[in-house]
Amino acid sequence: MLIQLQDLRRSTLSVLLSLPSSLLALFLILLLVYNSFYVFCITLPFPAKPPPEPANFSPPSLAGKPFPKWAPPFRSSSSSKLQSSSVMYVVKEENAPMFLKNTTHLASLQNPTNSMIPILKSKFQRSRRFRKHKRKLKAIPIEAKLPLSQSQFPTRMREFFSGNSSGSSCNIRFFMTWISSKSLGNRELLAVESVFKSHPNACLVIVSSSLDSNKGLQILKPFSDLGFRVMAIAPDFDYLFHNTPAEAWFFGLRKGNVRPGGVSIGQNLSNVLRLALLYKFGGIYLDTDVMVLRSLSKMKNVIGAQTIDLQSGNWSRLNNAVLVFDKNHPLLFKFIQEFALTFDGNKWGHNGPYLVSRVVSRISEKPNPGFNFTVVTPSAFYPVNWSRIRSIFHGPKDEVHSKWLLTKLKHIRSHSFALHLWNSQSRRLKVQKGSIIDHIMSDFTICYNSSSATSSLSL
Repeated sequence: MLIQLQDLRRSTLSVLLSLPSSLLALFLILLLVYNSFYVFCITLPFPAKPPPEPANFSPPSLAGKPFPKWAPPFRSSSSSKLQSSSVMYVVKEENAPMFLKNTTHLASLQNPTNSMIPILKSKFQRSRRFRKHKRKLKAIPIEAKLPLSQSQFPTRMREFFSGNSSGSSCNIRFFMTWISSKSLGNRELLAVESVFKSHPNACLVIVSSSLDSNKGLQILKPFSDLGFRVMAIAPDFDYLFHNTPAEAWFFGLRKGNVRPGGVSIGQNLSNVLRLALLYKFGGIYLDTDVMVLRSLSKMKNVIGAQTIDLQSGNWSRLNNAVLVFDKNHPLLFKFIQEFALTFDGNKWGHNGPYLVSRVVSRISEKPNPGFNFTVVTPSAFYPVNWSRIRSIFHGPKDEVHSKWLLTKLKHIRSHSFALHLWNSQSRRLKVQKGSIIDHIMSDFTICYNSSSATSSLSL
């Protein structure tokens, strides 16, 4: 029997080997295709797909039709004159993406009560996805929805700005956001002090749940003791997003219908929160790694360019780390609208710097009299690009380097209103003695200690 099996195997192999190689390859491919079809092809009874509804948050412009109650008033206001070295007119961005992705899948954002048709996902799969979604949101203080009439947020803001507690009203409003459970560090405290050094009569609101506490009061006490107006307040997302496109987006995020993505949800909440704060109240928004160098009080409806095209001289990218806008400015509404329609939690910058660049680029194609704003050159807010931020933390290496540092420092002090420190690139850097940052920090008295500049101050 064994001899017969061996003969059968040899005969089979001889037959296969006698076949042409192309025929043998064709046989193997057909066998592979058959196995693949058998394993992976499963017929599922998909439900009928309803026609998608167009997602449109734009205010209607047809004559005779009423505006929705969340439509922004299209006001036209003249911008204050700035120094010629820092002003750039709004121009077309040559390399920016000019078209939105297909957003018909966001039709449910128009009506939060719309139900989405499940596509054969088991209860286990849905519950597992929802648990994963909730874990991502666990660190974010998303309060239970309360009636807007019971919200304390607008009352506290109104009392703070009117000066009921201090007896003096604000002549300029600043906003920062701190979506983190950690305390403010040296960098953030320097940013706070820089606001009051240039604007001693300003009001600063830090929107943060972690700082709206007794611990937060102690952290900010050195500024309050000197008479500076600073308040930490927990965000009320329902109030801030009410009657804006962000309202439906946030509803979907809370219910698990909007995926947070891989980028920090705190970062993306900060991106839309700053827009909502300025849209509701008006004022100046600053990132907590921005140091104010000169007064911003004469600026009106301003956004800063991060980079420019050296050939054309036009801006190539804007940034949202510094925003100066009036209440209800239509450009802010467009920013919020773009955020809700094109949100992508997996692309860094997509919902922040790239977002404002996309919107302004489209608007600049057909100037609208309601969108009156100014784009300032990089030297105004971003005199040092993120790729070269290390250079201002290093001390002089030799005489030539020392002269360069002093020249750069002089240029920043004479041409820049603020300095963005690009936290993601510089948070671990030490401030070396004689560096540009060391010179700038020496102007501050509350947070700066020269003896610790090279040791404890890791900005």
